[in-house]
Amino acid sequence: MIRKISLVIVILLVLWSVWIYTGRSMDFQDPQLNLMHQEWVMNDSLCNKNVVGIQPFMITTDYLNEKQFYEKLKGYFDQAKREGYFKQHTVVLLPEYLGTWLVVSNEKKSVLEAKHINSAMTLMILSNPVRFIRALFHHQNEPDPFASAIFRMKAKEMARHYSRVFKSLAQTFNVTINPGSIILPGPFIGESNQLEVNLDEPLYNVSFIFNPDGTIDNQIIRKSYPIESEKPFVTAYPINKLPVFDLPIGKTSIVVCADSWYPESYEQIQKQLPDVILVNSYCAGEETMQNPWKGYDGGELPVDVDEEDIGNLTEREAWIKYALPGRIKSVPVPYGVNVFLRGELWDLGTDGDPFFIHLGELQKTGVSERAGIWSMCLN
Repeated sequence: MIRKISLVIVILLVLWSVWIYTGRSMDFQDPQLNLMHQEWVMNDSLCNKNVVGIQPFMITTDYLNEKQFYEKLKGYFDQAKREGYFKQHTVVLLPEYLGTWLVVSNEKKSVLEAKHINSAMTLMILSNPVRFIRALFHHQNEPDPFASAIFRMKAKEMARHYSRVFKSLAQTFNVTINPGSIILPGPFIGESNQLEVNLDEPLYNVSFIFNPDGTIDNQIIRKSYPIESEKPFVTAYPINKLPVFDLPIGKTSIVVCADSWYPESYEQIQKQLPDVILVNSYCAGEETMQNPWKGYDGGELPVDVDEEDIGNLTEREAWIKYALPGRIKSVPVPYGVNVFLRGELWDLGTDGDPFFIHLGELQKTGVSERAGIWSMCLN
């Protein structure tokens, strides 16, 4: 009996080993841009300084590998160039979490095709048992060691794909890029200007600046106010360490999503005296912006927030009142742009349309349920 059980176990282990290495190669898929809207904000194209906000529509297969990710984003950059959006001094703004889903790069087809994010992550663990176990030993006491280990086991690969793609896009199109955010452990810019990670440090939701010559700015933007769904594995970073960048469009402050809702962010920005505030965001769920606002997600209600607005404002109205469009006036900074990630990513859902602030005033812009590109002149 013991020999039979042992034989069954051996057979199962062999089948598991075979399964682990099968289904990882998929043919390149022609990227679908789903581009529904392009616009010059304020109908003004006569300038040499501008911000181009790209709202990509991402699907899971866009993260198949580095080439697939690059070609999808290059499609939006090609279209922006054709429309004349790239000027002498252009900064391209992309949304939060755009790089985060590189965590599934080079994974099994079943991971990309899973209906639910939890199923996809479970399949990743089962198909990377040794890497996953090794990553568990690097945990930093995060409440969710499994999610943390998934990101750690893919961190070096994610950083490599992310940096190579945006270095190439910045050089090819001769523009400055803030490429949205990515979750990485202990990120830093190492020798030879390469994006590197330290697996023994906490995970952060981070963003960067890629210059037109392909170099990465040494300063890193880290999210200071993680939302509830991030808290089990993402570490908050002190808001008083928020960097400021001297970009071709002027002195620029950049914050990641929820950070744009807190007065403390603007107190720090006010010390920096920037000309522009850029925000990359992700809003989960379908049609969330039309639903009643549920209040602050992951943090205490700031003292200047009217509690009566919870449940009475829509999510979009709350963004306008308490995030960048409303709070930029307290600084004050003349220009601001906020873009959102859209797409079909497992069962997560996405929503949101960009905000463009010109001389302190929120501009009326066209919207897109899928992808869109907007450009706003700053002079």
